[in-house]
Amino acid sequence: MARATLRFPRNVWALGWTSFFTDISTEIIYPLLPVFLTTTLGVSLAFVGVIEGVAESTASLLKVASGWWSDKVGKRKPLAVAGYSLSGLTRPMIALAAVGWHVLAARFIDRIGKGIRTAPRDALLADSVPADQRGAAFGVQRSMDNAGAIVGPLIAFALLTWVTQDYRVIFWVAAVPMVFAVAALAFGTKEVPPARDPKGNAAPFVATPKFKRYLAILFLFTLGNSSDAFLILRAKSLGIADAMLPLLWVALHVVKTFSGLPAGILSDKIGRKTLIVAGWIIYAAVYFGFGAAGAAWHIWGLFIAYGFFFGMTEAAERAMVADFYPSEQRGRAFGLYNAAIGFGALPASLLMGWLWQQFGVEVAFGTGAGLAGAAAVLMLLLL
Repeated sequence: MARATLRFPRNVWALGWTSFFTDISTEIIYPLLPVFLTTTLGVSLAFVGVIEGVAESTASLLKVASGWWSDKVGKRKPLAVAGYSLSGLTRPMIALAAVGWHVLAARFIDRIGKGIRTAPRDALLADSVPADQRGAAFGVQRSMDNAGAIVGPLIAFALLTWVTQDYRVIFWVAAVPMVFAVAALAFGTKEVPPARDPKGNAAPFVATPKFKRYLAILFLFTLGNSSDAFLILRAKSLGIADAMLPLLWVALHVVKTFSGLPAGILSDKIGRKTLIVAGWIIYAAVYFGFGAAGAAWHIWGLFIAYGFFFGMTEAAERAMVADFYPSEQRGRAFGLYNAAIGFGALPASLLMGWLWQQFGVEVAFGTGAGLAGAAAVLMLLLL
């Protein structure tokens, strides 16, 4: 299988490079953004939850619409290029932010871009490979995405340590990789028209009972999967220095990178559900650990374990969506999949921020662990 991955079509690698450069840009900013918000701009934990939740939920409706439109017109690439380009414009907006709502606006626009691009991109990737390589193809894309998330925090760490302590300068640097991301997509991919009936019409989409159950269980899990911004704030509360936060993020993404492709390949062999359930159980244990942690070294271990959750589930979840539907309906299927996750993001982050402020960190993270465990049980019983 390792040799087979080298023979993936150009689309797989081009989409991988797009994700790689996008995540370099994103992860230069992301580990520093919660601290920038709470210290430089003086916003509350609850407002951090609002920013992250609104940002993700905004993308949800657009993911459904863009997936539907890509099926209707039979073109995925233009929507993907437009979405990545729009997200690239928000990096300077964050650098120029003077108050919390400026960051909220930038994140809102960034997620509009993500909402436009995600479902067409995933459908294009699924359409570019045969069924028995879908898990591996998504594994390549997720691993390259996570590799970018290693490089990004290292750049942030280097800038903080040797160049500047000014977060705004670092956020300006984050705009550069997005140019390469859009170029890789625009010039490296080619359209793969979805299969159509003889008249060229898209087949009517019907959400099957099994697919509905899958989405409902994903939504339940997402209610306990709040923004990772809270993990950064938890790390800081246990004494991890600002300059070390990017390295903590690197440790997480090293594990995600090197576990994503093997897990994707494994999902082609043993099935998707086994890996998803195992990953969710790891997530529940890790979140319980974040609530109980009492020292900085606990956080390092938990972030490493958290990486295995991503590696085991990211490719398998997406490949399972592609397994449900033929190519001409996958844009809509991926739109609904991403919407189920996105619609849970706002209440999840609001709930985490509220529970943390009202009842403490143990209750906040324990609630997330409980919801993840319940979702894992339901996945075993209902699918």
